[in-house]
Amino acid sequence: MDIVVGRIPSAKICLISALDFHELTTQIPHHVHIALERTQRNPKLDYPPLRIYRFSGKSLTEGIDKHTIDGLTVQIYSPAKTIADCFKFRNKIGKDIAIEALHDAIQSKKASIKDILYYADICRVKTIIKP
Repeated sequence: MDIVVGRIPSAKICLISALDFHELTTQIPHHVHIALERTQRNPKLDYPPLRIYRFSGKSLTEGIDKHTIDGLTVQIYSPAKTIADCFKFRNKIGKDIAIEALHDAIQSKKASIKDILYYADICRVKTIIKP
């Protein structure tokens, strides 16, 4: 993760990589999942393998936590924002991963329902998460 941030400072760690960081999934990410602005060019990195997702507006800028890993400041989406993103990209990462993360976050109290619904509204998936 820190290699990616060092070379791509605008990258935000998202989806399965963020779930793994927050310990909200049983999945082992084989790629580093990053969010970039829609207009930004694809980075050229040989290692580590990347999965790039395009975000814009509040979907890109809201819900970012900054963590220090190996001396570098890393932008990682919060648990609540990550869950909303998982539902937004459920067709790419799997609906089961999104549901598992939602249950784990609420049970472990890493995210509140109020916060999840706030970010779900930003990501336009509130009607999918609410039931």
